[in-house]
Amino acid sequence: MTQRRSPRRAATVAALALAAAVVPLPDAPPAGTAYAAVAPASGELRAGDSGPEVEAVQERLAELGYWTGGADGAFGTDTALAVQALQKAAGIDRDGIVGPDTRGALDDGVRPSAETADGRAVEIDLDRQLLMTVEDGEVQQVFSTSTGSGEPYTSRGERHIATTPTGSYQVFREVDAWDPGPLGALYRPKYFNGGIAVHGYGSVPPYPASHGCARVSLKAMDWLWKSGHLDVYDTVLVR
Repeated sequence: MTQRRSPRRAATVAALALAAAVVPLPDAPPAGTAYAAVAPASGELRAGDSGPEVEAVQERLAELGYWTGGADGAFGTDTALAVQALQKAAGIDRDGIVGPDTRGALDDGVRPSAETADGRAVEIDLDRQLLMTVEDGEVQQVFSTSTGSGEPYTSRGERHIATTPTGSYQVFREVDAWDPGPLGALYRPKYFNGGIAVHGYGSVPPYPASHGCARVSLKAMDWLWKSGHLDVYDTVLVR
């Protein structure tokens, strides 16, 4: 003989079964910890990856002032350069890959400091190969750059050494286009010391590789023009 359950008993049993199947969610993380909540404890992120973990890293980089071009969840060239900039500031391998050491630098909030104290300037740190926009002593944006390689080269029949001299300069000329020259075309250059400029370039390795200019990515150069941090007469400190 089949035992029939009352409608009330059946509802109670169903509710208990549902409660047992529900896994309690963790408490929401405090504000400002989205990176720690999303990024995995292990594993690597690198160019070509995409998804919420990449977006969380991009947002954390931007929070620290490293220019990524936007948090879109796609690990492209500018994100890799931002990761390299963080790695340079932290003094760890400059491979552009988000591994354990880089995650540690993100968690620790590593960021460079400025030397200029007043007004608007762009600072170029030769040792760490970083370019920074600065307002009244506060670093605003940080870019990976590549400056003079220190290697000999020949231009117009004369031998030179590829160096980016230290000192305080001012932007004195700008070209809003690809500017052709004896060593190749420079993208939207801002000249601050003779033929030496901050300019965009298709290749920005994590080490000194230029003839003396400070290279940034093409998109980063577009941002620098738009931001107004490299207008004519603005300070460029090379240190």
